[in-house]
This record gives sequence, C-alpha cells and structure tokens, in this order.
Amino acid sequence: MISLNRTSFLSNSGVNGSGINARRQRSRPPAYVKVVASRSNQDQKGRATSERSGSALVESTLKETKDPAPSSHVSVDLDSTVGGGVKDVYGEDSATEDQLVTPWAVSVASGYSLLRCPHHNKGLAFSEKERDAHYLRGLLPPAVVSHDLQVKKMMHNIRQYQVPLQKYMAMMDLQEMNERLFYKLLIDNVEELLPVVYTPTVGEACQKYGSIFRRPQGLFISLKEKGRILEVLKNWPERSIQVIVVTDGERILGLGDLGCQGMGIPVGKLSLYTALGGVRPSACLPVTIDVGTNNEKLLNDEFYIGLRQRRATGQEYAELLHEFMTAVKQIYGEKVLIQFEDFANHNAFDLLEKYGTTHLVFNDDIQGTASVVLAGLVAAQKLVGRKLADHRFLFLGAGEAGTGIAGLIALEMSKQTGTPLEETRKNIWLVDSKGLIVSSRKESLQHFKKPWAHEHEPVKELVDAIKGALSLSLSLSSLLSLSLSLSLARTHAQCVVGNGPSLWDFLTPLTSLPFVSQSSQRADWNIWSGKNIHQRIGEAMASLNENPIFLSLSNPLHNQNARQKKATWSQGRAIFASGSPFAPVEHEGKVYVPGQANNAYIFPGLGLGLIMSGAIRVHDDMLLAASEALAAQVTQENYDKGLIYPPFANIRKILRTSQLMSLPKLMN
Repeated sequence: MISLNRTSFLSNSGVNGSGINARRQRSRPPAYVKVVASRSNQDQKGRATSERSGSALVESTLKETKDPAPSSHVSVDLDSTVGGGVKDVYGEDSATEDQLVTPWAVSVASGYSLLRCPHHNKGLAFSEKERDAHYLRGLLPPAVVSHDLQVKKMMHNIRQYQVPLQKYMAMMDLQEMNERLFYKLLIDNVEELLPVVYTPTVGEACQKYGSIFRRPQGLFISLKEKGRILEVLKNWPERSIQVIVVTDGERILGLGDLGCQGMGIPVGKLSLYTALGGVRPSACLPVTIDVGTNNEKLLNDEFYIGLRQRRATGQEYAELLHEFMTAVKQIYGEKVLIQFEDFANHNAFDLLEKYGTTHLVFNDDIQGTASVVLAGLVAAQKLVGRKLADHRFLFLGAGEAGTGIAGLIALEMSKQTGTPLEETRKNIWLVDSKGLIVSSRKESLQHFKKPWAHEHEPVKELVDAIKGALSLSLSLSSLLSLSLSLSLARTHAQCVVGNGPSLWDFLTPLTSLPFVSQSSQRADWNIWSGKNIHQRIGEAMASLNENPIFLSLSNPLHNQNARQKKATWSQGRAIFASGSPFAPVEHEGKVYVPGQANNAYIFPGLGLGLIMSGAIRVHDDMLLAASEALAAQVTQENYDKGLIYPPFANIRKILRTSQLMSLPKLMN
C-alpha cells in the first residue's frame, strides 16, 4: 500500500490494496512506520529481525510520547499472538488466523521507493511542497516539470522510433514507471497511440512476448495452480476489482495459438477501459489462463514463458475454467465484469452460454464486434433509405464474429418490425466449410449454428458470384457474404465451380451492399484479367450500388482483406471503415479519410455502464442499446464525408454520450 503521509497500517495478512479502513485508523494511537525484512519464524517472541532493504513487511509500532495524556494511547498487552504480532486489540486476528498469510508484502511510505511505484510516481511533476512532504529532496533534479511538458517530451521520444514494436515497448515501460503520465499521454494522443498499445501492434507484441518480457503486468494462472486459484487471486495486490479481461491465448487476433504470450491482449484492452471508459486502473485485472499451447514454434522457443505442453482439453480444461470463474465471484463479488477475449470458437460459445446466466460476462469477439458492426449498418440506413428487414443476408463463415453479427442483426430486425426472432432469422443464411447451413445438416451442427439451419437443398459451390456473370475458383476464406452483408470467414475449404445450385440463387440486387471483412487468413487470391477477387467484388458492388459499404475488420494489418483501395474501385463512391486505422487515400485529386469500425467504440463504454448501473448480467438488449447510441451520434457532416461512424478523435466524448443514452436500458 502507498501512504503519501508517511503512515501505514498493520494487517496480519500483509498490506493489501486498500489497507485497513479509515474508521479503524482514526481509532488508533499515533504510529511510526518502519520497513523491515520479515520471516515467518521470528528470532524471539514478540520481536522481529529488522533490516532496511529487501522485500518488506510493514511493522507498525506504538510511538511513546514523553508525557502522554491518559486518553492519547491504548494500553496494549505485548503477548505474541497470531502472526507474531501484539495481542488482538482491534479484533482483527480472528478474521485472519485460519487464512494463509502472504509471506512478503511491500508498503512504500515515501522517498526513493515512491519514485519506483507506478501508481503514485509523478516524476519531475512533484511540486516543491510534495518533495518536502514525501522526502524526495535530492532524489530528483531540481526542475519541476508540468504533466503537459512531460507529455510533449514523451511524444517526441516515441516518434523517434520507426518500428511500431519499439513504440509499444516504450509505452509499456512508461506504464510500469509512471501510470498517470501513461494515461495522460494515451488520452491526449488517442488516434496516434491506440494502434501502438492495441491493434495492430499488440499482435506482434504477443508473438514476441517471451523475448520482450520484462515485468509481469497481470495474473498468470496455469494448470500448476489447479485447486489453488482462489489463493492465486489473493496474491494480486488490489482488492476492489471491477473488470477482468481473461484469455487462454488460443486464438489471438488473426495469429492463432500464442499460449501464455496472449497476455498482451488483456493488458491492452484494460488500458482502453481506463483511457477511454474511465475505469480506475487499480480496478482492472488482466488474466491469462495457461493450459499449454499447440504452437510447435513456441514449444521449441527457448524464450517462451508459458507451460511447455500441448493444450489441455475436455474435462481438465473445463474444471480449471470453472474453478477460476467460481473463485473470481467468491473474492470480487457478483458485479465484477469478466470479459472473455480471444478464446477459440468452440470454447468461446460454450463459456458465454455456460456462465452468461450466473456471472456478469461479455465476449468482445462475439458481442463487441457484432455491436459495432450493427451500429454501422443502423447508421447506414439513412444513406440506403431502407430498413434492415428489407434486406437478405448471406454469411460465408459461421465463427464467433459471423454468428455474433448475424444474431444481433436478427434481433435488431425483430425490434424494428415487431416480427418474431425466428422469422427474422430466416432472412439470414450462413455458409461454413461444408457448405450452406441447412436443416438436413442440423444433427451434425454445433449448437451455435443450429438457429441458422433453414429449409433448402444442400449447396456446396459458389457460382455466378455477385452478378452471376463471373466463373470463379476461390478460397471460402475469401468471401463471407453476398447481398446486404459480405464478409470473410476463418475457413480453408475450397469451393470449385460446379453445376449444382448456386448461392447466387439467394441473392437479389439491393440498394446497399456492404462488405464486412473479418478474415484472419491471407487468401491466395486467384487472378482474373489482372484483378484479384476483392477488386472484382468491389467493382461488381459499385455497379449495383451508388454507395457500396466496405467494413474491413481483420487483424493484424497484413491480414486486411478489404482495403481502402476500394474507394478507387468505386470511383470514390465507396464508404469504407476498418478495424485498424489506415492512412488517407487520394483519388482523382480528392483525399478520402477511412473511418474506423473499431470495437473500442463499444466495450469501454459498455463496461463502465455495466459497472455504474450495478448490473449482474449482460443481456442482448444492452448490446442493441449500445449500437443504437453509437449510430445516433453520426451527423450529417459525417455522412457527407462518407463516414458511418463518428470520428475516432472524439472517442471519449462519444463513449460518454453512449453511456448516458444507454444507461436507462442498463439500469432496467
């Protein structure tokens, strides 16, 4: 615990993030704080060996005054009790005597150690008065530098780096040294630094996490801790946790299984919860569940920091996750938000379904992506002049993002028209690696695909794509949907030209034809007349629509399947937004600025709203409210610039407005 008035408080279990409450502190006699090296077996009864350095436990001893007033102190029997302290005057030992005691804890009162504490260190921004009060004289250069000047200097230094990973490492070092400067830097330069601390740079950081690892930034819970997870959670110094972002590292962005090195994702997400949403850093907990990895390259990497074994599955995996979820609820309460991040499809849906009724859980890959895409489509209705229910959707791919988007679109159509959900789903068709999802396949389908199994003859081939005029041979990972929504899927099966029923049979030329790309794979595009598949799709969409819409959500950048070049394929008429930022594009003398369909528009504000409302479950109508609140902030000026999302530069204001607009729904 940090005490900036050079005092600290004693607890038998060591010093935690909150310490003993203020009421007890006021009732205690004046205390003098000293830092000692503590051993569980003391040299003599009632006495501890004391040293100035090393890991430390704070011992609070009574300061005797020369002429104490009778009421100025408490008479204490110095008999040794639980933990080797004095007798339980304040009734605290009884609450901890049967609990494990953390053997080492650190309390920093002031001085040199304060400058090493990222939560309270201000560097040269400490004022003259603060330097005297906290014993910092001589430990800092004489200059007093404002936060604004510190930000200016740090931005100058970061801009000197040419490699994004170097910028990422510089930002992580700053976060571990001066937390308040880190967040001020990120808040003041959000457009420039968001791609550094999160996507796309965080993907490379996770790939090289073992090589660049310096200090732990969260909790690593592995199979070694099975049966002891509650104890591990108690090792975290903070107790008032409100948001946990957890991953098992099996599907990190579009990079696959990175095992324990996926920790960069929870750390990055929680940085945005604070910088954009306003959640206190001390209330955030990044967690990685390490059950091994199937990545042979990592298993053979001498710098890999995780378990060197194949991934645990089945009952062993389920038991570890259940112990974690149970322990989290036990120690942090029912209102702690648990965000699942980058789990593989089969686990992601199972975890969300299993714990959605017992915990406050949210999956950004399924629900966050769906919410931000729906917001773009709702906003685009003004440009299109039609409702969502007027369109027919076909998704080629039925993974986390695909089914999540499809489900939320169906809910929004049901809300807009009053049509039963089962009916609106019939406007949405999905294709996986085995072809069109139809009712004849229902018995073999995974549970999350079954709602999309409609009556139709089996279809395995894609013929006469878009206009029905192009004979193609392409990877199914290249095209997610035709009609109103086109997107990409994480599948690998080949679709060859044949004579069977064509998927084009489902399509009707509609006024709007967005392209939503979320593929994690780089497709080996077939070339036709010197044009790749995306260009052919783009030109076909432009021929059908006055303002075709392209949403490119893939990460990392080299996996982006629909790029801002589509503005040129449509002669500048396309509306484009991407998950990661792109540079402006010039076409025929006009500069086009790509928008961002970034999940950061949703999860930080939704998370803070859930915390503020005291919610204990996440419901679909909350996601719809978040989407509608975001879409409502798109102005005519934004439309005139070809944007269906408000400018990302105003992200904090956007999130605050979204919170206010959706809070009544969260409260209900």
